[in-house]
Amino acid sequence: MDVLIHLFVGLHIIGIASLLGGFLTQMKAMGEGTARFSPAMLHGALTMLITGVALVGLNQADDNTVNNIKIGVKLALLIVILGLVYVKRDEEKVDKGMFGVVGGLTTANIFIAVLWT
Repeated sequence: MDVLIHLFVGLHIIGIASLLGGFLTQMKAMGEGTARFSPAMLHGALTMLITGVALVGLNQADDNTVNNIKIGVKLALLIVILGLVYVKRDEEKVDKGMFGVVGGLTTANIFIAVLWT
């Protein structure tokens, strides 16, 4: 079971890398007001959602303790991120504020995962 959990952790990290990487590559475009949500950002957020749900299930099945409040906060942030990226995915330009919110929430999600013990 540990190998399967570690596999999903790796996939979860790939998802966050895709979402945050898509944001960081458009920082200059955000400053110019021409940033847009890339397909990599949407796929990264979806990967995070699927692998995160799988990780919770696998950890509970393996009798590991899961901090449900932490998972709930992370899930709420991810749903907001996913909603914003999904709704605005086809637009040529995304508002600077909205694009910044996605980057900020993504960063917050990372720090919650690492620092909340």
